[in-house]
Amino acid sequence: MTGQRVVITAAAQGIGRASALAFAAAGAEVIATDINMDGLSTLDGCRTARLDVLDGAAVAAFFADLEPVDVLFNCAGVVHAGGILEASEADLEFAFDLNVRSMMRTIRAVLPGMVDRGRGAIINMSSVASSIKGVPNRFAYSTTKAAVLGLTKSVAADHVGHGIRCNAICPGTVQSPSLDDRLAATGDAVAARAAFVARQPMGRIADAAEIADLAVYLAGATYTTGQVVCIDGGWTL
Repeated sequence: MTGQRVVITAAAQGIGRASALAFAAAGAEVIATDINMDGLSTLDGCRTARLDVLDGAAVAAFFADLEPVDVLFNCAGVVHAGGILEASEADLEFAFDLNVRSMMRTIRAVLPGMVDRGRGAIINMSSVASSIKGVPNRFAYSTTKAAVLGLTKSVAADHVGHGIRCNAICPGTVQSPSLDDRLAATGDAVAARAAFVARQPMGRIADAAEIADLAVYLAGATYTTGQVVCIDGGWTL
């Protein structure tokens, strides 16, 4: 990845943070972005910048002022609990805005430059909880993560002839501060964690660094595009 400029969203914690560190270790110039500047401040080996991916004008201005981008990793997202009867229209609207429209904003911002240079890699964070696998109590999340897969394949199909690749990563359960918060919200974090582990055939939850390794691989996989790559400990076997 030496000489490659990589932009990562939601890089202050979890998979985004692990990916920023992995890309930097691989020799890339990493621009790690988030709205959580305290989290970014402890990220070594990367340039950092505040970026609110919910703000279309801010996204356009950020990329307009940035040097050409070789790799874009869209990692920002939100997980809502609950089935369709519990989900509000506001929940679904916010999930679409952060999980899907934010990717549209960033991709639209980087694509013209990638097309001009005839190369580029885009990686989108989806989930096995999408069109791949039905998961209880994840209506808004699964609906929007399924949309990410359609978005990914559409971009890949439209721009394969321009030398641009677009792929999606679909993790199972991954250890992160977000997961800890969701487990705590159940009222019995220990039991909830045990249930999450039990559904993984490998018998454990993934480490964020394992997902980061896949992101680095896809950034350099020059004959791979439009793919939906599951990394779920065998959950979808």
